Amino acid sequence: MGTAHQRLTAGQARRLALAAQGFDRPRPAGRVDTRHLRRVLRTTVLLQLDFVNVLLPAHQLVPFSRLGPYDRATLHDLLYRRRELTEQWAHEASVVPMDAWPLLEHRRRSHRVRPWGFEQFLSESSDYYDLVLDEVRARGPLTVDDLPEPDPEVVRRVSDKWGWGLKVKRQFLEAHFGFGRLAVADRLPNFARSYDLPERVVPAEHLGREIDPPEAQRELLRRAARAHGVGSARDLADYWRMPIGDARRRLAELVESGEIRRVEVAGWPKPAFLHPEARLPRRVDARALLSPFDPLVWFRPRIARLFGFDYTIEIYVPAPKRRWGYYVLPFLLGDRLVARVDLKADRKAGRLLVPSAWIEAGADPARVAAALAAELGTLAGWLGLGGIEVGRRGGLARRLSDAID
Repeated sequence: MGTAHQRLTAGQARRLALAAQGFDRPRPAGRVDTRHLRRVLRTTVLLQLDFVNVLLPAHQLVPFSRLGPYDRATLHDLLYRRRELTEQWAHEASVVPMDAWPLLEHRRRSHRVRPWGFEQFLSESSDYYDLVLDEVRARGPLTVDDLPEPDPEVVRRVSDKWGWGLKVKRQFLEAHFGFGRLAVADRLPNFARSYDLPERVVPAEHLGREIDPPEAQRELLRRAARAHGVGSARDLADYWRMPIGDARRRLAELVESGEIRRVEVAGWPKPAFLHPEARLPRRVDARALLSPFDPLVWFRPRIARLFGFDYTIEIYVPAPKRRWGYYVLPFLLGDRLVARVDLKADRKAGRLLVPSAWIEAGADPARVAAALAAELGTLAGWLGLGGIEVGRRGGLARRLSDAID
């Protein structure tokens, strides 16, 4: 954005954030191809994986929000065939650029196996733990179902303590993955991971590269700052789930070296950090439904500061206690979050269901309903759903239904 402001308005911070995530760009006029998807992944820096399939796997919606309809097979090819990206624990389970493999080595060394305390069980079952690695080494990429069954006594002990039952095989694979002894080679149509040895997945130039932990953390924060445009220390730390104490130390070093600038944002209680290449457009004309795990909205304190938007995903909230709905997506129009809609793909009936639709305070219901109806139509067409059915719940529902009809 040229010379940085020492003090930013709330509107400037919002536009910086949207531009950093690619929402200041128009969607491609023609067919979306690998180049467009690659650009989105460079912009977001990482892609959090989530396979809740109420609408579609959440990470598949992230490129759609920025590009419109695309071939999901092309995305899968880019994520798993071209060896440009790899799965890692980053912001939860994520896909990251392949050159992030050495940046996350310090995380793999300190990995904590889930569920907590499972490390002790692994050490008590070292024969099967070693067997899992030997099977992959000998046979190539394997899924959970490809592994031999563990001793029934092993399964019983896991079930007695954690209730995981036959999922024990997956826990052994996941432990090896967390420590970097295995890498993800592919995802099958049922979303199951296929695991292989890292040397058969990660190019040697990245696999063998060593980076000391402080420099790795600085680089992760440089990337987080680029993906934010402007963000607080907690915003940037959360992007990689970095301990906040480490993030503050590394950010102080980056400010001292002039690689990141410290600024103030009106209404923010603490200083913010501005990436030197951040773009500040005069206006943003976006129109997008956002995944609950979109990088723009996944850190809820940040979207409250940027948009005044109080957002909680209520999948795990009992139905009678839900305020908005089961799978609610924010709707971005211009540079504001103006509505939220509960969505479900009824694939059997070929319908996109909208059980509820809500308008945000200060937004124009007629304008929002028209724009949201158009975006829902685009989404339904992309998903191969023949129509849209709007329920009665929410202050925007009737207008939205009229706009669709």
